[in-house]
Amino acid sequence: MTDTSDGSPAATTVPATLAEEHALLLREVTKRVRAVLEETSHGRMPQSELQELLNYLHLEVLRQATDEQWLLFRSDRGDPAALAQLRRDHLDLRLAIDVLSGKAATPSQLAATTHDLLVQVGRYFVDGEQLLANAGVAAPAAALIGGQPHEWYEVMKGPVIDLDALDRPQGIDAVFDRLMRLEPGEQVELRSSSHDLSPVWQRLARVDPGGYGIVYLESGPPNWRVEITRRPNDWAPHPFA
Repeated sequence: MTDTSDGSPAATTVPATLAEEHALLLREVTKRVRAVLEETSHGRMPQSELQELLNYLHLEVLRQATDEQWLLFRSDRGDPAALAQLRRDHLDLRLAIDVLSGKAATPSQLAATTHDLLVQVGRYFVDGEQLLANAGVAAPAAALIGGQPHEWYEVMKGPVIDLDALDRPQGIDAVFDRLMRLEPGEQVELRSSSHDLSPVWQRLARVDPGGYGIVYLESGPPNWRVEITRRPNDWAPHPFA
């Protein structure tokens, strides 16, 4: 959702083409970059603003790059040299994001790194579109052919996730990815009025036994609510008395 001139919410247009999808992502990255640069322009080192930018870059931009390789740039959709170039560009983008994740010594250094990253994201999108144009391929938005919808980002980034707002089974995969990225001690609440949430935490228990604390707040039907906490790395169960 975006705001109209009178402050009321306006419906977000779902991208139909890869170019429209890239434009949406670039707008969102630019918005977050501006928040970082606003802080650095006052000589401050941003904390929450930088973390929000990094989260979006990892969860949306890098995932988009992976989706494009697997969903759009398969071996029968372009020549091997072009695909190899795309993979190199993806790696360069990932490395640039890693550099941004590092500890900048001053606000001016962080501002320069952030600006360079924004330029690289825009260039990556343009180059990807050009590869398809050269191959004569009409490129739909990745989200239309199996990629994760970008509107899910806002649904999943808060402390409460409503699974009813996400398509299944793809929604389960998206939530699982979010849970795997929880910081030690961080927690989220999952809610649903239509499905038992046990498949989510059972999958977590298989992948990372003992790594998460799970508490049912409501066990349904009709409503299910589960609180999931990423345990600290040094967590150990209390022995029985």
